[in-house]
Amino acid sequence: MPRAKSDGRGTITFTLALGAARQICRLTTTFQTDKQAFSYLHKYRTEFEQMARARLASGELEDGVVVLSML
Repeated sequence: MPRAKSDGRGTITFTLALGAARQICRLTTTFQTDKQAFSYLHKYRTEFEQMARARLASGELEDGVVVLSML
């Protein structure tokens, strides 16, 4: 599983594997700590990847990045 990283401002960046290609995805979180956000991301990684693939397929990109938000 590719690693995720935090920018320290409530945003986690991860990559989505598309065969040999990779797509950058940005997940905005509401958690107080990176540890909580990473735990949630890893627990629901499959669901976030499905949402990211759907947004990518529909062309919903911001500056070439798939943007997701935790509710």
